[in-house]
Amino acid sequence: MSVDISNAILVTGGAGFIGSNFVLQSLAHTGAPLINLDLLTYAGNPENLASLQGDSRYRLVQGDICDSELVASLLREHRPRAVVHFAAESHVDRSIADPRAFIRTNVEGTFNLLQQSRLYWAELDDRSKNAFRFLHVSTDEVYGSLGAEDPAFSETTPYAPNSPYAASKAASDHLARSYFHTWGLPVLTTNCSNNYGPFQFPEKLIPLVILNALERKALPVYGDGMNVRDWLFVEDHCAAIRTVLEHGRIGETYNIGGNSERTNIDVVTTICDLVDEMRPQAASAPRRNLITFVKDRPGHDRRYAIDASKISQELGWKPAEQFEGGLRKTVAWYLANTAWVEGVKTGAYRDWISKNYSERGNI
Repeated sequence: MSVDISNAILVTGGAGFIGSNFVLQSLAHTGAPLINLDLLTYAGNPENLASLQGDSRYRLVQGDICDSELVASLLREHRPRAVVHFAAESHVDRSIADPRAFIRTNVEGTFNLLQQSRLYWAELDDRSKNAFRFLHVSTDEVYGSLGAEDPAFSETTPYAPNSPYAASKAASDHLARSYFHTWGLPVLTTNCSNNYGPFQFPEKLIPLVILNALERKALPVYGDGMNVRDWLFVEDHCAAIRTVLEHGRIGETYNIGGNSERTNIDVVTTICDLVDEMRPQAASAPRRNLITFVKDRPGHDRRYAIDASKISQELGWKPAEQFEGGLRKTVAWYLANTAWVEGVKTGAYRDWISKNYSERGNI
């Protein structure tokens, strides 16, 4: 069954953390129909979008972005005005344990989407061709690591990826750039800082700490806990993507950041305090006592920071959420959505957490 094709957008990875927030936000703000192509691996959860059941503006297609025939058929059938490409393997630790999946999805999958989109775009009439956009969603990790006093990453910062994940995303960024410069495909690229918020799979730092704190389990912190990240509330990120999609200059890259640099240990202690406040246990010790420093990740980048002045000055976007308020909303969401949490904490998730952290030990 086809979605109403007028003004449709093809989203890849729309059942994942950022993708599902984008789908929900887009339908709420614009009403434009969405086709969601997602393989539904461990991090792709259709329950994120359960509220859209029966919505004629939305269609979920379970499939692989590496499948050329499937991608081509979806483009022919729905004739979207844009492709917004979220689908990616994104967890650094998993890329260290098994890089192959990251090369397949992030490099080969992006290549296939670009190639099929180029062939589709080339056959459009002039009006549709001029309106079409391919928005490639990427990460600040492609830029490498910053020293404590270094200026934040800008769109002209040289690439220096330090993990298989970052390298695979850097390769996909370069492919996207090449399709614009070689064939004129109207590509837009965004590079974001660390996201947090509802629906994030609990292998990542913030949801992992929230859930472990609730269960009074050890709270693993890599190394000395002084690695710095710029934190971006996922709803702000999705609003920025919609802004770039509608108003960004084709061929350009836009960095998206939250203006919220924090050390990992500060993030963890803040979560502990919030969980203590929202789920007090009078007879128990503060959850900060659960913090356990573990062996650091190989090649762990020390600091990321985003200079988002370009998107602010050109397109008028700025993050609406401050970190403390966004983190409070995030903790509250996980506390209120225990059924969702239990649904994602499968045997595969437990096996991964056990493997990744038990091998590190305490330091």
